[in-house]
Amino acid sequence: MASFSRKDEQFRQYALTASPLRVLLTVSVPLALYQALHQLFKVLDTLMASHIGPDAVSAVAALSQITLMINALGSGLAVGGCIRISEAYGMGDHDLVRKRVATVYAMAVAVSLLLCATLIPFAEGFLRLMATPEELILTGAGYFRLEVLTLVVSFFNTVYIAIERSRGHARKILLLNLAVIVVKLALSALFVYVLEGGLILIALATLAGQCIILVHALITMPRDEGAFRFSPGSIDMGRKTVLPILNLSAPVSLEKLLFAAGKVIVNAMSGVYGGLTVGALGISNNIGGLTTSWHIGFTDGTAPLISQNRGAGKYRRTLFFYLWLLVINVVIGVVGLLLVSVGLPWLAKIFAVSKDAYDPSFHQLIIDIHQWEMLGYITLGVNSATVALLLGYGYSRLTMLLNVARVFLFRVPVLWVLQRFTTLGPEAVGITMMVSNVLTGLSAIVVAIPVVLRILRLAREQEEAPA
Repeated sequence: MASFSRKDEQFRQYALTASPLRVLLTVSVPLALYQALHQLFKVLDTLMASHIGPDAVSAVAALSQITLMINALGSGLAVGGCIRISEAYGMGDHDLVRKRVATVYAMAVAVSLLLCATLIPFAEGFLRLMATPEELILTGAGYFRLEVLTLVVSFFNTVYIAIERSRGHARKILLLNLAVIVVKLALSALFVYVLEGGLILIALATLAGQCIILVHALITMPRDEGAFRFSPGSIDMGRKTVLPILNLSAPVSLEKLLFAAGKVIVNAMSGVYGGLTVGALGISNNIGGLTTSWHIGFTDGTAPLISQNRGAGKYRRTLFFYLWLLVINVVIGVVGLLLVSVGLPWLAKIFAVSKDAYDPSFHQLIIDIHQWEMLGYITLGVNSATVALLLGYGYSRLTMLLNVARVFLFRVPVLWVLQRFTTLGPEAVGITMMVSNVLTGLSAIVVAIPVVLRILRLAREQEEAPA
């Protein structure tokens, strides 16, 4: 039976005994920095598309939401697998870690191949099914096919990174993704500014970058040490191994799928104001991501830590991770709101300049939407912290309810009401984003209260139990 390597055992003891704030920062800061750089890369990607023209920006914005919807399957598996592996890691169960690692990899390959076989041949029909405007299909169908192929690679990469994250390899993740970003940006700049290429070459650059992680993973996985080493013989598709992963992964996948589908619906509804409104909304989301990406990074790092400590029976300690994460995310939200409030006109103008000319109406459209959307930065930080706690304890159904409500209760109906019963123009989209983000954060607080009380009860029962 494989045991933990010396390095893995050292990190396990560190995660279970060191100061919660110190552990949180050690693990999460590199992941938050990666997410911020990744978001910056998305902004630069959109900027390069804007050099091609506003239609290209709108195509990227619309299709990115659809690819996010597809990516929900891989993301859900990565989250569920990471949490279950972290749980077994905290328990010190070497054999269970080994089985879960190998099985999650096998499941990722199966999902990737299935999506590749079904979506690439039927790309245009699928895009029409998603209510994508016909002009954007003509612009972006080839781009979408390459994006699907990239998703196949990134599914596997996402699982690999999630497993490395559960081991505390945050710096390794950061360096790998920095390499991806450098390659992607260099190729994109070459294709767009030198070769004057279109969207397909931008997608090809993304695929090339993702292949860096894939190659590294395929080389290192079989050579790893201890329980985290991949071996085909360790794959266990039995109920005892698969069901705990699926029970956590399925709600996360469904949540991300429905959330992305809801954003596709919002894009379609926003199209009544013109195709450029869809592009402006996508740019607004990217600008907001410069702040909320830090929330995501800290959540990615903290959820496995909470799971590890829960697996070791350190219930009260998990709450310290949650409280520190709340403080950090609120501070990030406040700082982001202040900075974007000052820099929004400049940020919006960057995306309103293409190789043809400056478009002042597109510039103002971005401002009209994001001046409302940015008011939800702080509450989104609260929601992200609560999601880390819920996932750490396996309450993925609650995270699903929060994010489904965010789109289908607080967003789509609100936009429908504003379109039907007010004379607002495109700014209605921004107001809708603000309302949904604020109400989601407030809902997260309501959901967190009984969970925290239950954890405190578990901690008291454990402390009062006879030794």
